[in-house]
Amino acid sequence: MTRADVIIIGSGIGGATLAAVLAPSGRRILILERGERLTPSSWDRDPNAIFADGRFRPDETWQDGEGKLFSPGNYYCVGGNSKFYGAALIRYRAEDFEPRQHMGGQSPGWPIRYEELEADYQAAETLYNVRGVTSEDPTEPPHSGDYPYPPVPDEPDIADLRLRLQRTGLTPSSVPLGVDIDRWLAHGQTTWDAYPNTCGGKMDAETNALAQALLHSNVELQTGAAVQRLITSDEGRVSGVEVEGRGTFEAPLIALAAGAVQSTVLLLKSANENCPTGLANRSDQVGRNFMNHNCSAVLAIHPLRRNRSVYQKTLMFNDYYNAAGNGVLPLGNIQMLGKITGPILASQTNLPGPIAALIANRSFDFYAMSEDLPNRDSRVTVGGQQICLDWKRSNWQAHEALVARLKKHLRQAGFPIVLSRPFDRRTPSHQCGTARMGTDPSLSVVDTHCRSHDHRNLFIVDASVLPTSAAVNPALTIAALALRAGRHIIETEFAA
Repeated sequence: MTRADVIIIGSGIGGATLAAVLAPSGRRILILERGERLTPSSWDRDPNAIFADGRFRPDETWQDGEGKLFSPGNYYCVGGNSKFYGAALIRYRAEDFEPRQHMGGQSPGWPIRYEELEADYQAAETLYNVRGVTSEDPTEPPHSGDYPYPPVPDEPDIADLRLRLQRTGLTPSSVPLGVDIDRWLAHGQTTWDAYPNTCGGKMDAETNALAQALLHSNVELQTGAAVQRLITSDEGRVSGVEVEGRGTFEAPLIALAAGAVQSTVLLLKSANENCPTGLANRSDQVGRNFMNHNCSAVLAIHPLRRNRSVYQKTLMFNDYYNAAGNGVLPLGNIQMLGKITGPILASQTNLPGPIAALIANRSFDFYAMSEDLPNRDSRVTVGGQQICLDWKRSNWQAHEALVARLKKHLRQAGFPIVLSRPFDRRTPSHQCGTARMGTDPSLSVVDTHCRSHDHRNLFIVDASVLPTSAAVNPALTIAALALRAGRHIIETEFAA
């Protein structure tokens, strides 16, 4: 298919979800993915291969704001980063759509309200077979229906942890997860965080949305198809894309879903005489407002108590998400990490293997996550072929306060040793915000249906468009926005 009705660039959560909603229309849909499909290998459940050797990480380096090179840790394959994600499919809270004050500044809110996206959240949870319960978390926003499946059960040691946290005054709840736990564990007794999904046990973009889209004969996926630039006509429409080694592909509608950084790179590299600063960039907002969650790993250790859990990631709490009491501003979300093992800990700390195993066997592992606020000077740029990511971390005081409160509760819960370590730029924690959504074309890149202000036949359906990062995992929100954009395309572009 060299000519299509719709070209979608990228097969991650955004691109695959858009393909799934457009597929029943009968229009010719071509999905271009720069990577290949993951196939089962001996490394799939090997923590040394994954965490120490970086077996699945691409051989690429970006430049930070000081000119130093680093490995960003993104993945390029069918399904994108979701093939390795922790499968936490959590809705943004209703408050995340409203302007509000944080310790580090003002969050601007969204141009739409939570209620306008609720039906799409519900549809996304169905598409990704989310397992959860709506009644446990006081911050859970209104749902028009239940989760498709009940929550993944706590393992015995996590059930005990839940009780211990409750006794400290917290309100632990079940993490909404996209995991078929029986199918996952049948292929190896591991957690799913950072492990590649080649068995179908994780509900990722390839396993769910893309598979559903490809049931339709009008949908084609081409792998190894690295898009080099977008082409525009003199009238300003995006007329096609150039693919390395394959020439030009044309379509009357283009959807960009390559991720917050790579989508920006494509727009900037597609500059021409009519768009000298890049496509969709009359506002000078493309690449700006980059956000990446403030995150830390927190290990609660008891020298006499073993944690026999295999997967662990079934518990979270949001007691400090909207306000921490006593006038304290919002701090963020706490959820379990996938179970850290000796090889994982050794690869990240350089501890000797036996010592790392001793600690990991007695640790309960938490993921503390706080909102990063938009900043126009936090941005992605391109110099020749070199990607530069100058991330201006914000709201760190709130994150430190969140980690401090978590440590206090864990000590109250009976853990005498609590250690923490922040994630750095080598560990991408939900990159977003570089093509922000808004109603003012001078201050944003896309409108509320993810359509470019500058090019009416260009849509962007990945984390680029998120106006704020909130403080929960963004995958479900990306999927909901892609569903919303897809319905809009059908109603406005396919109705004729």
